[in-house]
Amino acid sequence: MSGRKYNFHSLTFWGTAAAIAAAVSYGLNPLFGKPLLENGVSVSTMLFFRYFISVVLMGGYMLFRRERFSMNLRDAALLLLLGVLFAWSSIFLFVSYDYVPSGLATTVIYLYPVFVALIMIILRVYPSWQVLLSIGLTLAGVVLMSLPSGKIRFSFWGIVLASLSALSYAAYLVIINRSRTVARFSNSYITFYALLIGAFMFAAKGICSDKPFLSGVDSPAAVLNLLGLAVFPTVISLATITYATRTIGPVKTAVLGVFEPITAILIGFFCFSEILSLRMLAGITVCAFAVIFMTVSEKGRASGSDHSGQ
Repeated sequence: MSGRKYNFHSLTFWGTAAAIAAAVSYGLNPLFGKPLLENGVSVSTMLFFRYFISVVLMGGYMLFRRERFSMNLRDAALLLLLGVLFAWSSIFLFVSYDYVPSGLATTVIYLYPVFVALIMIILRVYPSWQVLLSIGLTLAGVVLMSLPSGKIRFSFWGIVLASLSALSYAAYLVIINRSRTVARFSNSYITFYALLIGAFMFAAKGICSDKPFLSGVDSPAAVLNLLGLAVFPTVISLATITYATRTIGPVKTAVLGVFEPITAILIGFFCFSEILSLRMLAGITVCAFAVIFMTVSEKGRASGSDHSGQ
């Protein structure tokens, strides 16, 4: 009995650590992506190389571990769905930037914990009131951190696109946690095929673009930034979020995703001399309180429902 209790707490600890690692690593996007965009690399080209390099790295890792690549038709259909959902979350986000400020898009994107919770409720898996309160608090914190001051450029289609990005990501997390078929797959197997499908989608998008595909990829610095994008906010983020979603569930993983905008804001401040306002600091404080509240209040709830997601 005591052994089971220890195992539960061990899984919870590592699942929480993986969720935080996923969010922090994904929050490093500006560190590598901003210099590339400033150098004239298109979003489609950047995302293609980011995914393609990640596929090569993950494929090499799987070969080294002698993991399988084979699949049946049902597996292929589900992996295609996961890959498309993950790629859509990126595409919808970047397209939304053409309609609304990035801060507003970031705020709308962070609706994904709400979407995760709603989907889980539809599936009759009910988060605790502590988790729901934490979702509300982190959402409020992200609003404080991300919304620009003064008049906001509002666009209905921009909000729709950003919301679709959040919904795609939420669906991705829920499927990983709830699908019995996906439960048979290793973390690296899911990550490899999600990246491979995304690479094909971004290659097609880049080829159809009017801008030269390799424009801006013309220096060692650009190559290093592409490698950084492939390793940190892609391979590490995808692998750790898959583990976290399976271990502590999609809702708690989504709440801990608040470390992503926090990391991005701190990167902007320390690396690109961007402003860190009192409102942003207040938002970070609210988010930190929400995460601590959820972690502490849920600590003693060693039930089977926790392991399944809530």
